[in-house]
Amino acid sequence: MAAEAQRAVGAVVLAAGLSSRMGQPKVLLPWTDERSILEHILVQVQFGGVSEIVVVTGRAADDVRQTAESAGAAAVHNPDYQTGEMLSSLKVGLKALPESISSALVVLGDQPRLQPETVGAILSAYTEGKGKIIAPSYQMRRGHPILIDRRYWDELLALPPDGALRDLLNAHSAEIAYVVVKNDSVLRDIDTPDDYAAERRRAGLS
Repeated sequence: MAAEAQRAVGAVVLAAGLSSRMGQPKVLLPWTDERSILEHILVQVQFGGVSEIVVVTGRAADDVRQTAESAGAAAVHNPDYQTGEMLSSLKVGLKALPESISSALVVLGDQPRLQPETVGAILSAYTEGKGKIIAPSYQMRRGHPILIDRRYWDELLALPPDGALRDLLNAHSAEIAYVVVKNDSVLRDIDTPDDYAAERRRAGLS
């Protein structure tokens, strides 16, 4: 039963950002000696129990697509990545998931310290019926990735172009189930070279 529920969960990895503050596509930056940030994130999501993954591309779309596919994920391009907000990429990703998927794990493409244990805990909470929206929490602060059951997708897809995922979360705040995690990786992302260096230090990579 649990395995069936886990197979019904897909992931949307948001990798379409402009990376304007980084000066180069941040998802393609090296993380470990063997893997880029995006490759590392995909492996963590897979280790956490999600095999059906869609990566949403934007800048450097061909390189990001090749990286995604080499790691066993699908890729779909967001044609509005230059002008759209994160929500536009999420909509593209949700539409690309198979009909058999019952919920989507929304994964940021710039959180390389994501832990497989976090993904697994979110999936377990969903499988156990704890809620239809599951989010990680570190010291009472909500982070990513966030699992969204398909019942909310139409509402997400109907949000205006200037909307955001948080609009849905705020509208259904009482329905969110939280998984408490022990490190701040769910709160941190990478926007600048300083962020990149700091996260590598936290991961013990430099």
